[in-house]
Amino acid sequence: MRSSVLLSALTLFSALAITDHATAQTGHVAAPPPSNDRNCRNDVPFSRWIVDFKKEAIADGIKASTLEANIGGMTPDQSVIGRDRKQGFFSQSFIDFYGKLATKSREQVGRSYLKKYAAIFDRAEKEFGVPGPVITGFWALESDFGVGMGNLPVMRSLLTLAWDCRRGELFREELKAAMKIIERGDLRADEMIGSWAGELGQTQFLPGHYYNFALDYDNDGRRDLISDVPDIIGSTANFIKALGWRAGEPWLQEVRLTKELPWDQADLAIQLPRSQWAEWGVVAREGNLPADGMKASLLLPMGRNGPALLAYQNFSVYTSWNQSLTYATTAAHLADRMAGAPFLSRGNGKPIDQLSYEQTKELQVLLTKRGFDVGAADGKIGAGTRAAVKAVQMELGFPADSYPTPDLLDALRGRG
Repeated sequence: MRSSVLLSALTLFSALAITDHATAQTGHVAAPPPSNDRNCRNDVPFSRWIVDFKKEAIADGIKASTLEANIGGMTPDQSVIGRDRKQGFFSQSFIDFYGKLATKSREQVGRSYLKKYAAIFDRAEKEFGVPGPVITGFWALESDFGVGMGNLPVMRSLLTLAWDCRRGELFREELKAAMKIIERGDLRADEMIGSWAGELGQTQFLPGHYYNFALDYDNDGRRDLISDVPDIIGSTANFIKALGWRAGEPWLQEVRLTKELPWDQADLAIQLPRSQWAEWGVVAREGNLPADGMKASLLLPMGRNGPALLAYQNFSVYTSWNQSLTYATTAAHLADRMAGAPFLSRGNGKPIDQLSYEQTKELQVLLTKRGFDVGAADGKIGAGTRAAVKAVQMELGFPADSYPTPDLLDALRGRG
């Protein structure tokens, strides 16, 4: 059954994706334009905006008849804007998020799909180099294998977000891409039912991704990521490859830490040979950790007492799919489980001190006062907050594992 947790996650995944409209000719995926502040105001009347948008779309090659048939007379959905401004699902801890989303049932369904559609997965891996579990990991989290694709008219959601001041530049392109999907004959507007953020299909492609990377993998004459399993598998593999996937290489591996190490080296921005990690007492949870030259980063999503993972170059695909480290790590490890790994451990058994949502916001305010750019004080421990935490940990003599604790917050309070 579709859970409320899944529905909350679905509303957020697309909005945090850092990839935008893709270029089919080059195969690269460009970064989106920056978003405006969540408190921005829509100063352009919709009636004026829609006239200008239609002119822009026609100049880009979209037929006037397509525009009139699909958005003629349509008005914005204010509830979509409200949802966009109130995102907060990733403010919970990694362990909580992982436990709620990377469930045993999703792992079991993923494994059953790997068997049921083995021939299609094998074909996709041969063509794109992407293993089946990587695809099913995304498939599980994005829509629970099609159970939770969303229930809103995508065209109206796109129209709303294209007019809205916060991310209008991005969504104007997505709205035009949706029109092109219709003109190509892949989907009708009434089939475009999805999340409030305008994503389509069982692996939740933005329309630009859909238009550029969706494949007719079973040669039935249309690219259908709503219900056509071969198209879903082949298209997802195609997109993952475009994000930079390296065939034959690992993506994530759980490890154990047997002794103290230079905690400031545990950073996704730092890649070291496995031989160095092994020298510092990092061992594989299962099997052996080769002491070779393959580079990896040590990822400690909840600090030195929590789970420890080696993140390889392919892990960057996960953070390109979605910039939330919580989501990326969950999706990557769920894929690892579908490939045979056990459920993620909770760490070394020592207590993991966590900040509450309000404490995290307070920490971000204090870090900003000290000159760090952590973005908005939103209660989410993102890349900017982690980098700032690491810097002050080093400054104040704390173990620099990039994870904020109540002790660190108290120290910052005392320093104003």
